[in-house]
Amino acid sequence: MNPPPEDARESHRPQKLTVKQQRAADREVKLAAFRRTQARQKRNRLIAIVTGSVAAVAIVGLLIGFVVTSATPKPDPSSIAIDGLETYPGLTANHVTTPVDYPQNPPVGGDHAAVWLNCGVYSQPVPNENAVHALEHGAVWVAYDPAKLDAAGVDALRSKLPDSYIVVSPVSGLDSPIVASAWGAQVALDSPGDVRLGSFLDRFWRSNDAPEPGAACTGGIDAPGRVA
Repeated sequence: MNPPPEDARESHRPQKLTVKQQRAADREVKLAAFRRTQARQKRNRLIAIVTGSVAAVAIVGLLIGFVVTSATPKPDPSSIAIDGLETYPGLTANHVTTPVDYPQNPPVGGDHAAVWLNCGVYSQPVPNENAVHALEHGAVWVAYDPAKLDAAGVDALRSKLPDSYIVVSPVSGLDSPIVASAWGAQVALDSPGDVRLGSFLDRFWRSNDAPEPGAACTGGIDAPGRVA
């Protein structure tokens, strides 16, 4: 086979650019790269603006919620209505060394022992005179009749109570399964799910109506049967 003529081979060789053409091509490459950089920066700015706007809206929402929540006054505890609530004003609060015959079961206040009962959960009856001293410090005493509330009911009751300034103990012979008592106040409850329990706690737990609100509910004495 004869080789192609020289002029045919020359037609397939790439044409060499002139200096002017090469410079123009370089400028086009640089310009394309510059445009890509600008487009990328524009996208990044847009993303930053959108992200910042979303964050700003979220912060404003949180601030509005905080202001609204802070500006909403908490209800006066004394305005909380509790069906069946019994109150006992004018109770004495003397320290005594002898047993006290309380008119309520469990008691809601009156003369009491000089040492308070440590707040907690008890599986056995607790001494009234020491428990009343805990009420004087703002605690709530939640008593249950073991003949009317089983172990599962006691667990359900405990789950609805605060971890502090609470005394839980069995008291036999109650007129209802559960009786919640604070200093000078008491309500009989039908079950652990009785909505009045929450209302009673809102109104009387660590209440300033107690003679010594905020005084310690620890550092006193433990009664037998403390489990928590």
